Amino acid sequence: MNNECRPKWRKVAYGGRQPGYDDNHTDESFLEEMVMNANVVKRDLLKVMIDSVSISQYLCIVALVVSTWTYTLNLVIDEVTLLKLDTSLLLAGFSMLLLTASPFSLKLLSEYVLNTSFFISGLYVLAPIYQTLTRSISSDSIWALAVCLLLVHLFLHDYSGSTIRPPGALNNPKLTSNISLNASIVASVLVASRLPSRLHVFAIMLFSLQIFLFVPLVAFCIKKFSLRLHLLFSFALMIMTLGVTYQLHHMFFILLLALLVFISIVCPYWLIRIQEYKFEINGPWDEAKLCFDITE
Repeated sequence: MNNECRPKWRKVAYGGRQPGYDDNHTDESFLEEMVMNANVVKRDLLKVMIDSVSISQYLCIVALVVSTWTYTLNLVIDEVTLLKLDTSLLLAGFSMLLLTASPFSLKLLSEYVLNTSFFISGLYVLAPIYQTLTRSISSDSIWALAVCLLLVHLFLHDYSGSTIRPPGALNNPKLTSNISLNASIVASVLVASRLPSRLHVFAIMLFSLQIFLFVPLVAFCIKKFSLRLHLLFSFALMIMTLGVTYQLHHMFFILLLALLVFISIVCPYWLIRIQEYKFEINGPWDEAKLCFDITE
């Protein structure tokens, strides 16, 4: 068939083969709609570094927990000091939640107090069970398992939010964040089972669960309330953690400092640099995307 007699080719989604053209035929207009890097987000180095502060902050929180475990196992910190620390953390956490969450209400305060009372009472009742739970397991196995569980906890933790949701939150926590939380609780039980007295076990378990359960919620509320306050809290926490780890062990201090520099400075710079090599092509060959919610 001559080119003059053939009908003009049209781009159609459905309708079968067009007479005079192959199924895979395209004309010179096919690439006119090609767009390069249409959906590539241009990232700012300072913004990425600020976003990475949440990860560095939580690393410092876990490092503080490990330092407290070490001092307690070596009997440097007694149970009375731990209980005072638990009370201080509880009061500080309540204060920050009430100041940074929704407007103050007696109902919200009563809910917090009631839930915390049930939680502490149950923990005190279970303390003797925790103390004898791993008596038949060697200490080396306990430490190795605790380290592995903490690594799982750090790897699966939800750094963008909190597993314990603030009042009024719509989204449920992810499965990975629940697994991360469970891993930290099991690690706390393993460490607590090596302490000499019931009160010691209760105090260290209360401290660990306050940190792993409620501190991410407080940090999340602070971040939502004020970015400046979030950064101030994070940097103060980093300085305090580095000071504690330096006194505990110099190698631990160097490792933590290297991690903080790598996460807060090297990784953001690395991400910005590799953005230069991102190359995305969009055109008429792409799958159609819905512009509405299919559930509606």
